[in-house]
Amino acid sequence: MNDRDRVLSTIRRALGRGEASAERLRGVRERLARPPANPVPARAQVSPDRQVEMFAAMAAEVASTVVRVPTPADVPAAVASYLVQHEPPPGLVAAPALEGACDWAAAGLAPRFANAGPEDQAAVVPAFAGVAETGTLVLLSAPDTPTGLNFLPDTHVVVLAARDIVGTYEEAWRRIRALPTGMPRTVNMVTGPSRTGDIEQTIQLGAHGPRRLHIVIVDG
Repeated sequence: MNDRDRVLSTIRRALGRGEASAERLRGVRERLARPPANPVPARAQVSPDRQVEMFAAMAAEVASTVVRVPTPADVPAAVASYLVQHEPPPGLVAAPALEGACDWAAAGLAPRFANAGPEDQAAVVPAFAGVAETGTLVLLSAPDTPTGLNFLPDTHVVVLAARDIVGTYEEAWRRIRALPTGMPRTVNMVTGPSRTGDIEQTIQLGAHGPRRLHIVIVDG
């Protein structure tokens, strides 16, 4: 018996259950393959253009900054413009998935394409999707999109294609389940920069991750 089996066996004993029958296992597999639909808020059931506008508005409400650019080629200049405003210390790192996506040098940027380290103060990553109803980013882990980029640097810049903005979480999960590579190891849903109100009920940014979140929406 491996560690996983021991843990599951302990849980079954605590619940007073024995080994699952073949019929029950079939039911579980069917539910996972075709999860039932839950009630979906009506407010995000709007046209794609309106979903993009809603996403930007909701993201701004949670202290994110948002800019829209026409094409992927415009992304480096938008990132450079934002970084100049905040003058982060040297140490820009970007997801390997973005290395050949556009001309970073033309915008005066020379990011290191790798996972984030202690020396990196700003990170640029692509998003898998955006959820309009809450202004939430959906970020997936993969070799070319390491999860550390989303949490270690103080400044988090996320590139999001307008076509990847959906109305609801349910739609985002349907897209994830449909990936040909299967479910990723990690799905991070990020709504605004890191924050906490634990100390005297005063909001503090950057408590458990980035203190700044900038979203570049690519229309084309």
